[in-house]
Formats: sequence, C-alpha cells, structure tokens
Amino acid sequence: MRIPDSLVEKLLHHSEQFSAEQITALREQETAEKKPLQDLVISNQLLSEKELTKLYAAEIEVPFVELNAKEINHDILKLLPERIARQYNAVVFTVEGETKFLAMEDPDDIQALNFLQKQLGTNLKIHITTASLLRGALDQYRGNISSELTKVIASNEDVEVEEEVDENDLAEDSPVAQTVNLIIEYGVKAGASDIHIEPREDYVVVRYRIDGLLREANKLPRKLLGALVSRIKILSNLKIDEHRAPQDGRFKVEVSGLMYALRVSTLPILDGEKVVMRILNESTKAADFTDLGFWGGALISLKEAIVQPHGMVLVTGPTGSGKSTTLFSVLSSLNTPNVNISTVEDPVEYHIVGANQTQVNALAGMTFTNGLRALLRQDPNIIMVGEIRDGETADLAVQAALTGHLVFSTLHTNNAATCLPRLLDMGVEPFLIASTVRVVVAQRLVRRLCVDCREPYAPDEAVLKQLDKTFRLSRHGGIAKMNELETVALADGIGRSSTGKESVTDTLSSSSSSITRLFRPRDQGCDVCNHTGFKGRIGIYEVLSNTTAIQALIVSGSTTENIEKTAIAEEMLTMQLDGFIKALRGQTTIEEILRVTSQEQ
Repeated sequence: MRIPDSLVEKLLHHSEQFSAEQITALREQETAEKKPLQDLVISNQLLSEKELTKLYAAEIEVPFVELNAKEINHDILKLLPERIARQYNAVVFTVEGETKFLAMEDPDDIQALNFLQKQLGTNLKIHITTASLLRGALDQYRGNISSELTKVIASNEDVEVEEEVDENDLAEDSPVAQTVNLIIEYGVKAGASDIHIEPREDYVVVRYRIDGLLREANKLPRKLLGALVSRIKILSNLKIDEHRAPQDGRFKVEVSGLMYALRVSTLPILDGEKVVMRILNESTKAADFTDLGFWGGALISLKEAIVQPHGMVLVTGPTGSGKSTTLFSVLSSLNTPNVNISTVEDPVEYHIVGANQTQVNALAGMTFTNGLRALLRQDPNIIMVGEIRDGETADLAVQAALTGHLVFSTLHTNNAATCLPRLLDMGVEPFLIASTVRVVVAQRLVRRLCVDCREPYAPDEAVLKQLDKTFRLSRHGGIAKMNELETVALADGIGRSSTGKESVTDTLSSSSSSITRLFRPRDQGCDVCNHTGFKGRIGIYEVLSNTTAIQALIVSGSTTENIEKTAIAEEMLTMQLDGFIKALRGQTTIEEILRVTSQEQ
C-alpha cells in the first residue's frame, strides 16, 4: 500500500504528535533522499507501520484489524485461493453467518475489490491491515516443512549419487534449489538462529537452533548431500570443488518481505561436508534496554556509563550469549549525526546505518589490532572492537579510552568480576584498568516463557527451601529483599503486559515474607509457541560498576572473589539473582536460570 505524501503529512498533523519543524525536516529528507514520506516516517521510527496504518484507516473510515495468523482457521483462509490472495494482497480471516470478513493491504484498490466480490460474493466486510501482518497470514497457506520437503524430494529421484552434481541440479528452479529455499524459509519462520545440515552414514539431518537449543527437523536422503552443499556454496560464492578445507561465505535472502543475511560455514567431517548457516535479520531494529532485560540498578549503571565522554564498557559471556545484540542496542542509542562511530568486527553481524563498520580480514592483514590502530586515525568519538583477544588489542583499547574515546568491546569470561583480572593477565597495568573501565556487563540468554500458555503455580515449603539453598537468598537479604527487587522490576516494566490487556504478571509474585507464585510452561505448549512452552529469549545480566572501592581492589591486585564480594555489597545483582527476579515476573523458569548459569552465587 502506498499512501500519498500529502496524505501522510496530513495524518502527521492530525495525530498532534509531531511539531511543524519535524514534518518540515521530513519533507527536506524526502527531497534529498528521493524516498516516499511513508517510508521515511517508518524508517525514522516516528511511527510504526501499525500506527501509521491505523491513522490511515481512521482517515478513510475502514476498520483496522490486527491479524493473528495462527488464529485464522485454515478452511476459512482457503475460501480465497492462495494464487488470488497473493495477487491481490487479501485474506478472508473470519466468517459470521453469510458475511465474510476480508483483510486487505489497500482497500482503495477498486479493481481488486471488484474481482474479490465476484470471487467471494458481495456480502463482504472490508478491513485494512499492515503489509507485514498480511504476509504472516498468507504464509499460513503453506504446509509444514516435512510435507513441503516430501513433495520436493519426490522430484529429486533423478539425483543418483552425491558426487555427481551437474548444472541442472543447481539451477534456480531445480528441486535442490527449492529444498534449500524451504530449509532456510522454515528456519526463518521458526525463529532459528542457526541451521545445521549434517551428513550421517545413511542420511542427511537438518537441525535448527531455536531459542538456544538444537532441534532435529528432518532427515533427507544421503544422495542429496552433494547437490545441497554445492547449491549453498554457489549462493555463498564459495568454491564448489573444494571439499577438503573449511570455507566461509555469506548471502542474503528475502523471506516474507524482510531481508536476512546468512553467514555460511562449511566443514569437512567424517561422513562428508557439514554446513552451518547463521541467520541474521537485517531488518531488525535495535531493542531498547528494557526489552533486552535490563532494569533497576543495572539499567541505571549502564545508561550512566555509555554517556561518558571516554572510558571502556566491556560485555562478557560465552559465544551465543547475546553480546553483539547488547552492543548493537547500545551503539544504536548513541548513533546521532554529531558523533563518529567506528567499529572493527569479526564478523559484522548487525548493520548500523550511519556507523563506519570494518570487517576483520586476517589474510589481508586487517586484524583487530591493525583495525583498531587504523580507527584511531579516523577521528572517532566512539569505537567498538568486536573482541579483545590478546594483550596488544587490550593495550590499544585502553590507550584509546585514555585519549578521549568511548570504547566498547567484548571478552570471554564467566562473570563480570573475572573480566578485570583477565585484563591483568593480558598485561594491562592495574592503574590503567582502574582509570578506564566504566562498567562490565556479564550476560546469558534464557528461554522466555510463552505468555499465551505459561502456568502460574504456588511453590510448596520444600520448593521454597530448595530455592533458598540454590540461590542463597538468605545471604542476599532474604525474601524481603527479593520482594523489594521484584517491586523495582515491575515498576521498570519487567514482565508487564505490553498489549494493554490485563496479565497475571501485572501483580507481584512475592510478599515481604514469602514467594507466592512461580511459573512453568504448559505441557505440550500451544500453537503460538509451536508446542514448546517457550517463545523467544531474554537476557539475564550482572552489571559491575567500577566504583572507588573496586578500583582500589584492582590496583592492589585483589582476587576475583574479593571484587565480586565488594560489588555485591554495593548492590550489584548477580546473573542468578537477576534471573530469579525474572522467574518471579513470569518471564522464565527456575530450571532455565540454573541451566545457563554455571556456578552458584
């Protein structure tokens, strides 16, 4: 749907949310960039696609409907054939008596309306919806991956042996290409972070990492391996005749109107070549800190550190713990036209419009150290180094922080307190660490409970005793302190419903004397969470501020234990306790917290 620029301007005026100066600036940007005003409003995050569509719906007096694709009955959906639905961007989403309710992206399309009335009858009630919600509904015409792949594989019978792959097998419309497309499409729609295509002795297994856990989806005939791997290599611009050495590549695909980058890695293993594809959503907007899971003192400490004119902010955690996502959100919040943000990364996972991002290339001599040294000659205000791996990079980063730059980077340590002695091990002088590091953020990712089917329950006395022992609640102020912390978390929006509807988590799960409620996934889950009980992930954090007391410990060469003990005494919340509060808020389970935290606090 394309809304005329004059009408978009009128809608902005009528909304009374924007000043005349903002609208004038938008018009100037429209002239300079030659982009429709509608696209600029959304890309500049002045209004979301849904908010703009609602304003438009009110203007043309057509009701807006927020389609929930999962709730549309398949038989009702098929009242309009898929071919027609996709051609005219319209779906039937419910029926009441003789009236069919039709959602369209553009209800002003008279030609489309005339045809749809001939197809469905004149007893139609027209609604407008957003393009993204409509795409989700159109996707419901497709079956599941198993049935789709079964159809495609049936047409792969002419592929005799995996080694013999000819050009016809790899063409854009070949069964092998369709198989690869289906595997990727399913991974994107399932919310997978990685796709694994793994050869076994008698078959090829396809697995997806969803919410941090690998799940087996399909087993394909072994004879398809060669063609599958070759097709992916062609997409990634890799050598298809190289089978003995690992290769890395990248390509982009569009799924449901959104652009995804796939980072590809091939590896020779005993039974053939294994392929892993990391899925990166290039259309992702940076989440705010509360959406990531920051709250209370941790949120205040982080916000204070990132607005300092110079210093270091370090994020630690194992691979896959969400460090890049946290830094993406931080840098996006600092990204304004009057600052120069420069990064050196391996690889560049998120594209930040307006930042200068450099990819590490060891073969060309572009290492973290050389890249950082070059960045310092590029007049930066803010520097992000993807990872501090050695003493030379650490020393350069510290020097950059000393000379008036705000430096962000990551380290691989188990918790926040371990990060500071790790820098000492790399040869950085203690007084330099004390004077440059502002905060250290340690994090893990836990699976988020599905809000549609999570179940509250009252823990019995035995469970409460186990919680006290496991989380050492008595050492951290007991249940009364947990109640205080949960009150702060609720005030900061942790666990509060974002839909405007009443939620069980709008009230506290604890009192000053007892834990009254915990949450667990429902057995077999629901359709929304694909019957797993969990949907998405959220971070658990500990944010260590480099206070005067901590600085004294660093300079004196104190142990990790003493640093952590002092930080806790100064109100730092450990990852386990942060997770415990989020379990009280209905965001995750106690079992999830214990799964990802490797040590008791």
